[in-house]
Amino acid sequence: MASEKVETIVAGNYLEMEREEGDSKSTKSRLSALFWHGGSVYDAWFSCASNQVAQVLLTLPYSFSQLGMLSGILFQLFYGLMGSWTAYLISVLYVEYRTRKEREKVDFRNHVIQWFEVLDGLLGKHWRNVGLLFNCTFLLFGSVIQLIACASNIYYINDNFDKRTWTYIFGACCATTVFIPSFHNYRIWSFLGLMMTTYTSWYLTIASFIHGQVEGVKHSGPTKMVLYFTGATNILYTFGGHAVTVEIMHAMWKPQRFKLIYLTATLYVLTLTLPSASAVYWAFGDMLLNHSNAFSLLPRSGYRDTAVILMLIHQFITFGFACTPLYFVWEKFVGVHDTKSVCKRALARLPVVIPIWFLAIIFPFFGPINSTVGSLLVSFTVYIIPALAHMITFSSPSSRENAVERPPSFLGGWAGVYSMNAFVVGWILVVGFGFGGWASMLNFIQQINTFGLFTKCYQCPRKA
Repeated sequence: MASEKVETIVAGNYLEMEREEGDSKSTKSRLSALFWHGGSVYDAWFSCASNQVAQVLLTLPYSFSQLGMLSGILFQLFYGLMGSWTAYLISVLYVEYRTRKEREKVDFRNHVIQWFEVLDGLLGKHWRNVGLLFNCTFLLFGSVIQLIACASNIYYINDNFDKRTWTYIFGACCATTVFIPSFHNYRIWSFLGLMMTTYTSWYLTIASFIHGQVEGVKHSGPTKMVLYFTGATNILYTFGGHAVTVEIMHAMWKPQRFKLIYLTATLYVLTLTLPSASAVYWAFGDMLLNHSNAFSLLPRSGYRDTAVILMLIHQFITFGFACTPLYFVWEKFVGVHDTKSVCKRALARLPVVIPIWFLAIIFPFFGPINSTVGSLLVSFTVYIIPALAHMITFSSPSSRENAVERPPSFLGGWAGVYSMNAFVVGWILVVGFGFGGWASMLNFIQQINTFGLFTKCYQCPRKA
């Protein structure tokens, strides 16, 4: 009976929305619900899976060349499970925060809850400020990476323009995401995005086996500690896509059903990342150390061009995923978040795209920038802060007694959860941030020294 009461409180503000949709019988409303306005468990699953595997699919073979085959596979499994765990912690904290607020009669119908607000409500303003800083910086550079990936990929179809020029073009294209109001409206895009990465993954796998191993192929990784931890932090970044968990949950009609969604999405993503990265590394070996984009080594064909085009569309979608929470933060800052005018909100959002555009032109290092962002930002944003926040939120006996979401018994109750959280904090702090930060920064600085800032065409083959 008590659990039913909690469920009613958590989902209460969405019941009216569902009823309004159900009363509308027009064809336009039905089409809108089918393609545009989602909030089901399936919508959340597609959003998580589609957001998690984007351009990293093309850089994971590069990471395998740095790590070696065995370490590459093990790190994917390990960080996949760890990412699923901290996504679960974020979902627990969201439900706890929202339940407390709705018991106080707070109405969220015209307000999107974000991670920094959860931290503020549960732990205070200092946690809010830290969470806001890391989350916004990570999402900013996450958007930058998608823009860099667009320019890197299109170059393998049309090299009449250099990559910097393509960055200008795709920056303008990605700016159109300001017109997508919220994660409710990514229903069809999430589904299509996952289909696109599924095609690309299996193209990479099959094309690599058909191509076969290059003559004299070598698989010497790992050879250097710097490369080893750089590759590991790229995988850390790969499975750190749950910085938008709170926004995805808030778009659900019943957010308390999110608990296992990220884990099942991760399991599907592993069926894409493991075969493709292993196959490309098997075929090309150490050549990947100087080719961070897997497309650059596969011969041009209709299948490859199709994969490139599909990845471009998907990166546009993922740019929207990463940028939408930033749009929300900016809307709240300038005071237009509660308005129902899409055009007014879109106009207010445009300034967010400008620094992303600029940073993508300064640091066009496709591949190495993933590891740097992974070690310095992802490590805190989606691993250390959620684990610490969960430990402190439920540190007192009364908070554990009144918790909305209790830990599963098979994990050992509260003691088991605390042990797992302590392990996550320790591992990520030492290996992810410590060794990973050291290695990725050295590699990043090397790219700057080799190619320079504002380089026109990163890793482009010289034309005759």
